[in-house]
Amino acid sequence: MTDLVIRPITAGEEKLFDSLPDPALVGRAAFGERYLDMAAAGQYRPEWTWVALRDDVVVARAAWWGGPDDDQPLALDWFDFTDPDAAVELLRTAPLRAEYSLSLPPGWRDDPAVRAQAQARIDAATAAGMSVLVERYRYRWTTGCGLPDRPGRLTFRPEPDDAVILDALRRVGEGSLDAHNRHTTATSGPDAAAREELDLLRWLPSPRDWWRLAWTASGELVGIIVPARNHSDPIIGFVGVVPEQRGHGYAYDLLVEGTHLLVEGGATEIVAATDQTNHPMAAVFARANYPIERERIDLV
Repeated sequence: MTDLVIRPITAGEEKLFDSLPDPALVGRAAFGERYLDMAAAGQYRPEWTWVALRDDVVVARAAWWGGPDDDQPLALDWFDFTDPDAAVELLRTAPLRAEYSLSLPPGWRDDPAVRAQAQARIDAATAAGMSVLVERYRYRWTTGCGLPDRPGRLTFRPEPDDAVILDALRRVGEGSLDAHNRHTTATSGPDAAAREELDLLRWLPSPRDWWRLAWTASGELVGIIVPARNHSDPIIGFVGVVPEQRGHGYAYDLLVEGTHLLVEGGATEIVAATDQTNHPMAAVFARANYPIERERIDLV
């Protein structure tokens, strides 16, 4: 068999990356996103875009994504192949380490062709040393979904002090059902998990003063809601209720407040996500008229 060549592309070789035949059943392509368009817009960098070639033909490809100011990629989110062994070798060879986020259509397990394409990628990533962390729902609310009324039970105030926000995040993390928070807590401790969450929120390119802490009428902290923007959409960046306030349905109040704040700022669509295993939060999104746009599997 011809020797395998694994390397990053160089500027101007984007069409080489795009030359691999793929049915576009899973991943970003399944949702009408095109690598060439995203690369032209600066979403992917040549040095973070790798190919495996046999006889100058692409048999596997992987593209890692990061923000415009990041010096390391944040996610692997474009991964396709016609040669599974080459795909595994590509992931082992490329000196890039980030979570693999595999986007999938809702109910993807019900379609045998989609299920096979998803499983092939999961198997390749697993063989390369990754493991499934969690399956997630991604939502996209639009004005056509209807804007839920504010319940009016809580008071929301901005909080400029990061130390106060960090403490709130640490408290929210106690007993969290979020797999990423639980993973970081298990490996590095609760303080590291809270700091990781704060760093991610600070990374978002939206104003810091959009963040809100929520309080009861008697002045007790309920939680935190972060309406925000990423590099493409208005988003619900974070929803969290402190342990002593759980069981009252306050997560719904927080989500509705974040939705209103984004709409008041001009948003007509809002993206959000939660773990599929976080049944209470999934129910909150359903109650607030957030339809599931896609599913996602995160491997670390």
